Formats: sequence, C-alpha cells, structure tokens
Amino acid sequence: MDGRAVAPAAGTVLNALATGTGSAFAIDLETTATVELTDDGEIRGEVDGQPEADTTLVERCAELTIADYADQAGLDESTVGARVRTESEVPMASGLKSSSAAANATVLATLDALAVADAVERIEACRLGVRAARDAGVTVTGAFDDASASMLGGVTVTDNTADALLAREEVDWLALVYTPPEQSYSADADVSACERVAPMADLVEELALDGRYGEAMTVNGFAFCGALEFSTGPMIDALPDVAGVSLSGTGPSYVAVGDRETLETVRERWDERDGTTRLLQTRTDGTRTI
Repeated sequence: MDGRAVAPAAGTVLNALATGTGSAFAIDLETTATVELTDDGEIRGEVDGQPEADTTLVERCAELTIADYADQAGLDESTVGARVRTESEVPMASGLKSSSAAANATVLATLDALAVADAVERIEACRLGVRAARDAGVTVTGAFDDASASMLGGVTVTDNTADALLAREEVDWLALVYTPPEQSYSADADVSACERVAPMADLVEELALDGRYGEAMTVNGFAFCGALEFSTGPMIDALPDVAGVSLSGTGPSYVAVGDRETLETVRERWDERDGTTRLLQTRTDGTRTI
C-alpha cells in the first residue's frame, strides 16, 4: 500500500524558544512525502537528490505512526515496514520549518498508506510529528507552533510545552522571504540567550493573540536577531513599509508580509544581498494527501 502527502513550510510570528509559546503561519513552499508499506518490519528513508541526508526524522515519523495506527488498519505492527521518500522545495536549516513540513508530510502519507488518514484528526497527526521531532533531536521546543501552522494552514498560536493550540486564524497575505546563503540549525540555537528576551516574547504573544500579527512579527524579529546574533539590516530594509517583518525561526531567513507593491519594492533591496528571495502566497489548506 502506498500513501502520498504534501505539507507547506511556515514563517515565524513568535519564536517559542523564549517562553514556550510560539506562533507561525503557512507559506507556499512544499515538501512531499511518499510512503510505501512493506511486510519486512524495516523502515528506511531517503531524501530526493541528497543520498547522504539524515533521515532519522522521517523514519521516526513513519515508525510512530505505524505503532499507533497499524492495529486500526487491521495490520500486525511487528511486520509492517515502510519506505519513505521525501522531496522538498523548502531549503534545509533556513528557518522556514523544513523539519516540520517533512514530519507532517511523512505522518500523513503513512496514515494514507494505512488507509486511515480520514479517521485521524489533523491536530493529532501533527502531534505525532512533533513527538518524532523531539525523538530525532531536530528541535528544542518540539516546534508545535511551526508544525501546527504547516498541518492546519493559516496562522497558529501554540503552547509548545503542552502541545496545545491556543488560536488559529486563516490569513490571506503575501509573504516575501529572504534566505542568506548560510544555514542555521534549530537544535544548535543558544536557548539561554533566547530566554533572556522573554519579556519581549510575552509582548509578542499578547499582540499575536490580539490578531496584531504584523506588529508581533516585527517585535519578535528585533528581539531574536539580538538574542541569536543575526543582523537587523534586512528588517530595516523592509521597514516602515511592510505590515510586519521578522527573523524566521532561528534564522537565517527573514520573512515580511504586506501588499504586493510594497513587497516588490523590498525585494529589490533584498536582492542586493547575497542569497535568495521568494515572493509567496500564504496557505490556509495545510498538509493534505495527494
């Protein structure tokens, strides 16, 4: 039995490293996972075009999903294996939630292969991927904020310490993403430095829960650029014209939201910097089988 699913990336409103509360929104960059079930009990993963890539996360996603739902699918968990293949438009270690997208796509593709995808609530599928991410060591907080935005679409606010969804809203934004050439791994972030900006994170949380996402992003961006030692230059390039701009995740990408004309102007400025810029639509449909 085969399953296939696609999950969007996400941009940051509030980084959860300071307080455990985070917020993110889905953007139109996708990761696709294909899962083929086998009867040898072994789980193997591969990343398209990257034969040396670490596949621990997607293998753990498939393993946990099979452990939880093989019985519901009428299968013997001990004999069910899987071949997992992912391909992605999302640059790795860029702050655009590539791990969350890969986890969500893999969990839903595995559920699809088990023929139980329609019987599992998307938020529960999301929590499976978060468990796998913690087990694989690719995240400090569990990234439930990033994962929920990718799984559900729209913008979400979450308590990552309890994997609880605090708010979700569908937003129709354009997002401009600037990704410098370097990479930055979430698991390597200086958590203690981030915790020192907790008062600013509390303010960002208040703004986000009040629906003032653009202001929340901008406060978050300045706070976490400081904590993580990233330049605020790209943010200054975007202000005061955009609705909001922030460092995304633990960097190195920056994301701005606003109208097309404004973002096209900012893009001209960001194009003068080394790296890549992308003008994207936000997503409200989240992770889905295909």
